[in-house]
Amino acid sequence: MKTLYTAEALASGEGRDGTARTNDGKLEVDLASPVELGGSGEGTNPEQLFAAGYAACFHSALRLVGRKERADLADSAVAAKVHLGQLPDGGFGLAVDLEIALPALDLGTAEDLVAKAHQVCPYSNATRGNITVDIKVLEFAA
Repeated sequence: MKTLYTAEALASGEGRDGTARTNDGKLEVDLASPVELGGSGEGTNPEQLFAAGYAACFHSALRLVGRKERADLADSAVAAKVHLGQLPDGGFGLAVDLEIALPALDLGTAEDLVAKAHQVCPYSNATRGNITVDIKVLEFAA
């Protein structure tokens, strides 16, 4: 792989209950385990950060593919849900649900663009074969 960009971040403190910041200072967050995992929920958590990154990256890939095909991507959006769960061996794993809205396109065209974006998106390429990623294209009334 030819590196085009490198992001750098540092997590410190108590892991999920610490802080994280990027080396350029553009992102600095307090981390807190979610209430569902016995934490305070008073900060963000790694799954939320991953969800935001995946949604943004997939939307960018979708827009790239859409521009090449001259598709109308007006009001397009991508929502990501990242699930944290326990694996049978006692470790932890992730699963992702992506919901894509392409209201200006018919369902067939939208599904075709989403499939192509899934091949281009770096997050999709990184997760493929490692975690379950379920993709749903939302339907809109014509």
